[in-house]
Formats: sequence, structure tokens, C-alpha cells
Amino acid sequence: MCSGGFAKCLGITLMPLSIVCVLCNILLFLPGGKSVESKYITDKVWYFGGILGSGVLMMFPALVFLGLKNNDCCGCCGNESCGRRFAMLSSILFAAVGVMGAGYSVIVSAVAINHGPKCLARVNSTEQQWVYPFSNGDYLSNQTSWERCLEPVNVVHWHLSLFSVLLVVGIIQVLLCAVQVVNGLLGALCGGCCGCCGGSDGAV
Repeated sequence: MCSGGFAKCLGITLMPLSIVCVLCNILLFLPGGKSVESKYITDKVWYFGGILGSGVLMMFPALVFLGLKNNDCCGCCGNESCGRRFAMLSSILFAAVGVMGAGYSVIVSAVAINHGPKCLARVNSTEQQWVYPFSNGDYLSNQTSWERCLEPVNVVHWHLSLFSVLLVVGIIQVLLCAVQVVNGLLGALCGGCCGCCGGSDGAV
């Protein structure tokens, strides 16, 4: 497969992953599937790791990768491979943007998983407050402690599931963008694969 065609496959893969991340981040604004006041939403949700990092910032490189296969490689001083080389080099820059965006989402998700959700919990025998009852990640191996969160119902499952999806998808996005960096370098060095200006119908 030519470098442009391979980049298009990466773009096709990244687009639905970006949409998944945006949806996960939106759902996190509804802890336990319920609408609550903004002050009761876990603060890491407001960092928009899924919407901005793995969502919007990832869509730019995805769209660039999708267009590489059809990029015109014949308009650079009469050199049929010059345009293709420039396009592949530019894709490396967009892949770097994707790595930073997905990396941001991964960091936010990891911290959020370790910190746990904000919920209504009993702080003593008579008082209940909206706090972060899990501050050091020990709740991950102790599911009985999840009962400390009284409201919203199932908020720990909700928080952990969605941020875990963001974490895993973010790692996949980082890997795919890193692959495109290598693919872009190879495409820039080799000028794609097949000729496209001399009447050849080969894929580039």
C-alpha cells in the first residue's frame, strides 16, 4: 500500500475514535446518567480532554490524512513527486498535533481515574458533603468502598468506565499518529510510491 493510501486508512480510523471521545466527554457531564448542578461535576471533566484533546484536535490530522491519497503531486516546479513529498511532510506536523491532543486526553483521563469522581458522601456520622472520597486511587482495587458515594447513583461506575474509554482511545490515537509520523517520513523520502504525472494510473 502506498503512503497516501495508508494515511487515508489511518484517517478513516481516527475519525470515529474522535467522535467516541467527544461523546464520552459529553456523557461525563451527566454523572450517573443524571443532570446535576455544574458545581457537582468532577473538575477533570471541565478540562475537556475528550472534546478538545482527542476530539477537535484529532479531527484536523484525521482530515489531513484522509486527503493525502488524492493530493495533487504535479504542481511543484514540474517535479511530479515534489508535491507529494511536501504533503507527506506536512502530515507529520498534523500528526504531532494529534499526538499532543491525544496525549493531553490520556493525562487528564489517568489523573481523573486516580482521583475518582466527585459525589455526595458521608464525611462523618451526621454530615454529608459533595467531596472527592477517593484521592489516591485505592478505590480501584476495593469496590466495596464505592458505596461511600451516595449520589449520584452508580457515579463511580460511570466515571471509571467513561474515563477508561478516553484513556484507551487516547493511547490508540497516539499510536496511530506516531505511525503516521513514520509513514510521512517514508513518503517524503520516497515521494509516495507510484508516478502520477506521466500518465500512470498507479495509486499514490
